[in-house]
Amino acid sequence: MKRYFKKWPVFIAVFLAAFAAFSLYYENKVSARDKNIYKEIKMFNEVLDIVQKNYVDDVDAKTLMQGAINGMIKTLDPHSQFMTPEIYKELEVETQGRFGGIGIEITILKDVLTVVSPIEDTPAFKAGVKSGDQIIKIDGKSTKDITIMEAVNKLRGPKGTKVTITILRENMPHPRDITLTRDIIQIKSVKAKTFDDHIGYIRIASFHERTAADLQKSLTEVAEKTKPMKGLVLDLRNDPGGLLNQAIEVADMFLKSGGIVSTRGRTKMMETKITAKNSGTEIDVPMVVLVNEGTASAAEIVAGALQDNGRALVIGTQTFGKASVQTVIPLENGAALKLTTARYYTPSGRSIQAEGIKPDIVVKF
Repeated sequence: MKRYFKKWPVFIAVFLAAFAAFSLYYENKVSARDKNIYKEIKMFNEVLDIVQKNYVDDVDAKTLMQGAINGMIKTLDPHSQFMTPEIYKELEVETQGRFGGIGIEITILKDVLTVVSPIEDTPAFKAGVKSGDQIIKIDGKSTKDITIMEAVNKLRGPKGTKVTITILRENMPHPRDITLTRDIIQIKSVKAKTFDDHIGYIRIASFHERTAADLQKSLTEVAEKTKPMKGLVLDLRNDPGGLLNQAIEVADMFLKSGGIVSTRGRTKMMETKITAKNSGTEIDVPMVVLVNEGTASAAEIVAGALQDNGRALVIGTQTFGKASVQTVIPLENGAALKLTTARYYTPSGRSIQAEGIKPDIVVKF
């Protein structure tokens, strides 16, 4: 027994040495990056302190911090954004389908503010603004280095007020000023009509909270008017997209089986694969989907799902090519972070980011 207890100090020493070696290895392997981050944070604090104490004018600390956050997010991609409480409320209003402005969906493409699509029956649409137009000035001020949310704030405003955008378009020799009168943008997501030969026509202008419900109602009405329905045209031209869950529900209305969309991100949680459910109520008549360069995001998900499953013939021109998924993460004090967390893929595994959906039949409308 004496020998046994005499060996305890040696055993403990060996154990502690092994644990220390493992901890050191783990710390070196896992925390090397963290140490670099702490060094950068230390430098950031130093800069912040110098600015607050020595800048020629007194600067609000909150303004400095929000500027730093905006700068950090800006290095990621055009769709990731830090949103103040006021901007976050604007986003919530937009997904409900009603807001004041000129009626365009915008993005940053190759560092230039670019129109994804004009929204149907809005001031921008009526003035002839087109998908792909570069907005180089807003009210005479350059849009160089502008963020999407900054642009949105400049373009939106009360009904009846005016805003001038300067656009540059392919084959346009000189920039062109377009003065628009803001209006209440009330997006009617789904429109429907019928043709004589028992053909139904459904137009989806965007994907917001009620799109799937509105589509179901329209499909029922069209089916009743065309009885028996022999074919259906789904028009997704100039549809800038919107809510991912609505795109999935819409695609599921036309598919009895097969994939709809998959997403892949850095975390396991962002890896999903959505397949169609056979509810027995799917529309099973022959289909044509109309697309163009203004078809983007959620609209591309629907077009890609129907094309890959052989459910519809896609006709038109190559779509915009936005295949990233943004997650809105609420923060303290009502602010939020809109962060790109995944990219989506069509059922066949195609990523359409910057590529778009290639139509089965190319037609310029």
